Amino acid sequence: MLRKFLLFILILPHAVFAEYSYTVNNTNLTVSQSSEALNADERYIYNYNRLRIGIDYTQEALFGTFIADSVNYLGPGYIDSDDFEYLSVLHADTPFKTQSVHKDYYEGSTFVKLYRFYLGYEDDKNRIVSGLQNISMGVGRIWTPTNLYNPKNIYAFESDEVFGVAAIAYTRHLDETSQVTFVLSQKSDKSLKYGARYKSFLEFADFALNAVHSDETKMIGYELEGNLADTGVELRSEGAYIRNSFEAGLMLEDETEFFQGIIGADYGFVNGVTLVAEALYSSKKFSYEEIVSNLSSEIIPNMVSSKLYTALSLSYSFTIFLDASLLYIESFNDKNSRFISPTLTYTMNDYNTFSLGAMLQDGEAGSDFADAGSKYFFKYSLAF
Repeated sequence: MLRKFLLFILILPHAVFAEYSYTVNNTNLTVSQSSEALNADERYIYNYNRLRIGIDYTQEALFGTFIADSVNYLGPGYIDSDDFEYLSVLHADTPFKTQSVHKDYYEGSTFVKLYRFYLGYEDDKNRIVSGLQNISMGVGRIWTPTNLYNPKNIYAFESDEVFGVAAIAYTRHLDETSQVTFVLSQKSDKSLKYGARYKSFLEFADFALNAVHSDETKMIGYELEGNLADTGVELRSEGAYIRNSFEAGLMLEDETEFFQGIIGADYGFVNGVTLVAEALYSSKKFSYEEIVSNLSSEIIPNMVSSKLYTALSLSYSFTIFLDASLLYIESFNDKNSRFISPTLTYTMNDYNTFSLGAMLQDGEAGSDFADAGSKYFFKYSLAF
């Protein structure tokens, strides 16, 4: 009891003079979705709701963030489907649980999860962050092959919603244009994962070298990003050489190695149109059976079904309230297929946002995108 009292006395002065900010956000999606299971011919209509509470703390050089979610799915048929069963077993690759078990009720399922929770210190030369956090690597807008921590999923409704990593990340600013970052993280099996990144500015572009090492994976990669003279075009490239060992029996080979890289460009026109182009090349492609047999693998985001993809993204602001975007991805394989996602967003004010969109997949039977079906959604976000 005395220890707790002394700890309270020590922390109290810091808590009194600290600054806090609170955010509450509710995201609601109504979705019409074809089954993603292979050869399944079903469609579900369901509702997804996420209530998110965030707290940010700052005091001089110290800072911290806490973000927690309450999640609810509601929809007849979908809750009992293989698609939802797969979704419900996904979890962060951390040594502690970040979410509760799903509590099922009539035509629905709910759970709570810890999305981010970290503390840090930052001064002019140093930045250290410890806890459940996002580890950023890569410069790609669509794909980031060098990010083996928590890469975004461009095929998801919210591509930036990714699991956190239990890690300590330290960044040292060597000078005004270069820095080095070291990452030590722990996985769910208690094994350690090491990462390092050196970033500097060359005369024509930002350049970075990335490395990741774990019991399962070894990766070394690069990043390159810069402007094309005075044209306003931003060019970028990113590549990774990956060697990965699989658990016995899950693949035809116990170990695989391959190169994966992207090249891309961005340009903003004066009329408000922003164009993003990107291509992904992989020296190895994976079968559907190989992918579903290795869903827990560290390289699952890199396990693609085609050796070449191209993507084109367009966005345009009609007014300060109305925006439109279009994402087109073409998969080049034995049978070509494509992923098309148009979205229309209306921002009523600082608190209310409405979006209407679709994720369309097309191609011959057996092609990359054809068997996954299409999705249509209405999204409402309330922030206060």
